[in-house]
Amino acid sequence: MVRWLQTCIGSINHYFSIIVMGKTVTTYLIDGDPQGTQYAFISNKICQMFMIPRSNLVYLNEQEKLHKPAFYILIGEDEATKPQAYIGETENFKERVKDHDSKKAFWQKALVFVSKDEDMTKADVQYLEYRAIAEAKLSNSFVLSENKQIPTAPNLPEHQRDAMDEFFEDIKFLASFIGCGIFEISQPKEEHLFYTKARGCNAKGFYNSAGFTVLKGSIIANSCVPSFTWKAKWEKMVEEYATLHDGVWTMNSDKTFSSPSTAADFCAGRPSNGWTEWKDKEGDTLDSVYRKQLE
Repeated sequence: MVRWLQTCIGSINHYFSIIVMGKTVTTYLIDGDPQGTQYAFISNKICQMFMIPRSNLVYLNEQEKLHKPAFYILIGEDEATKPQAYIGETENFKERVKDHDSKKAFWQKALVFVSKDEDMTKADVQYLEYRAIAEAKLSNSFVLSENKQIPTAPNLPEHQRDAMDEFFEDIKFLASFIGCGIFEISQPKEEHLFYTKARGCNAKGFYNSAGFTVLKGSIIANSCVPSFTWKAKWEKMVEEYATLHDGVWTMNSDKTFSSPSTAADFCAGRPSNGWTEWKDKEGDTLDSVYRKQLE
């Protein structure tokens, strides 16, 4: 009987361990523009994210929540370069951003995170800044050259630190929800890996809903073919995402591309059909693994 109960309990635990719970995110487009000012939050959570274009900072005048302690990220994105960000905390975002508006040229929008319910303290947002800079540097998907100093963790009581750790997980989720991958770290062991050795490269990566990610450590072709249409952009991206050592360009961070073909183009330095270029260790193409799965 005891053995039977242990077996049943083990089966129940396994069942519940594989359940994936959905989330409901409420997004409100304040001016009706999908690229404009908006806020978002997860149901039954206190973290609220505001996305404010630099062109609409006047919105801060009417939003009292943003006159209080907040954690924020300034983002500057350019298709030809690695995106840039500045991570910070403040007791009053409206006042703080005035300084950033006059002194920092790179950014186009701000993500501001506040509590929907009780106001956070100065120590709370300092802890969020500490966690965020550490994880963003580990991800290495954004340039953080404006964050010249690495903050230390403030002294929070254990229960409050746990609460802020949960709050930070919601920050990461909401940032990813709007397409900002500043905290995303690839888990290649959990992914179906694909490889290419075209034109002397030796690259590997995986495909998912975000696109095709070329992994850190991949070797990129030393040059691109003369007819390559995005030669200048390719050269700039190689310099930003790879390190040259003994004549070999090696990826120093993961890089996610919108399509498998763009990823293959980048690695080989020439136009490619990524669906047939990328193959897994069994020799199966990306096309046969993913695009033919419904046949």
